Amino acid sequence: MAGRLVGYGGSVYIGSNIAGIKSWKVDYTFDVQETTGFDSGGAKVYIPGLKGWSGSFEGYKDGFPLTIGTEVALVLKESQTTGQNYYGQAIVTGLHPSVSIDGLAVVSYDFQGTAGLTIATA
Repeated sequence: MAGRLVGYGGSVYIGSNIAGIKSWKVDYTFDVQETTGFDSGGAKVYIPGLKGWSGSFEGYKDGFPLTIGTEVALVLKESQTTGQNYYGQAIVTGLHPSVSIDGLAVVSYDFQGTAGLTIATA
């Protein structure tokens, strides 16, 4: 079926590809403001508010960790095909390293978008 993508083509770029990353996610949300009045007939009424985005990525530790509090130009690639990227400015808000005796050192990061998110089109 046309249009489906395999995940192994994805990546995370902050200036360059971040080695070892194996997954990422973006939460793109839109707030609504309640404007219910006596004239609403008993139904809640809403209008559009602000939109924002945040997310996380994780993978195997490969090099030095990113510094929390840093604003970065973030590119999240679905694949290597042009147009299948999400990108925008974000602040690194969380660092979560983890190590187990029978596994590899892994790290995950949280980020908060600081302005608009450009959404993949292809």
